[in-house]
Amino acid sequence: GFIMSIEEDLEEVRQMCEYCDKCSLCKSRTNIVFSGGVPNHNMMLIGEAPGYYEDQKGEPFVGKAGQLLDKIFASVGLSRQKDVYICNTLKCRPPDNRDPLPEEKEACRAYLDAQIEILKPKIILLCGKVALSSMLNTSTGITRVRGQWFDGPFGSKMMPIFHPSYLLRNDSHEKGSPKWLMWQDIREIKKAYDALVCSNG
Repeated sequence: GFIMSIEEDLEEVRQMCEYCDKCSLCKSRTNIVFSGGVPNHNMMLIGEAPGYYEDQKGEPFVGKAGQLLDKIFASVGLSRQKDVYICNTLKCRPPDNRDPLPEEKEACRAYLDAQIEILKPKIILLCGKVALSSMLNTSTGITRVRGQWFDGPFGSKMMPIFHPSYLLRNDSHEKGSPKWLMWQDIREIKKAYDALVCSNG
């Protein structure tokens, strides 16, 4: 069946990542971090690069930031187990969580592109500045573009959102604060998601 072939295609790309030595991060990683959540055509979230806990477990967003991400989704009745496929711009952790180097992003780009091409998600959430700059090819800060829809690959709509680790550092819930803005954005995302799911029957 259809879903089978998607799973198989993704597995093939994951295997390529396991054996990848296109950049020096292959030497320092514990595990590749290929994806989390559930493969589907509706929604994909692209994060930055794996951190310590992700590298240990081989799964994206498993630390404090991941717990907050789950809470944000849950606030509008979404969950990574049912509704969203999660992947990162980079599949290996940069040492000490430093920002990815341009050549690392370039070396890893084909894997992300393959994930997008296999799933052709209708909604793509660009979580944090690395995902934003990778997908929109811009140096604009996330604060200026978050909550806006952009045209993405295969007819998708992409929305930049704050990275949960940024929200952990900016804990205010006051009107206009990053956390407050995130709640607006996730509601907007849920609306778009519901419209999709309805039209898919």
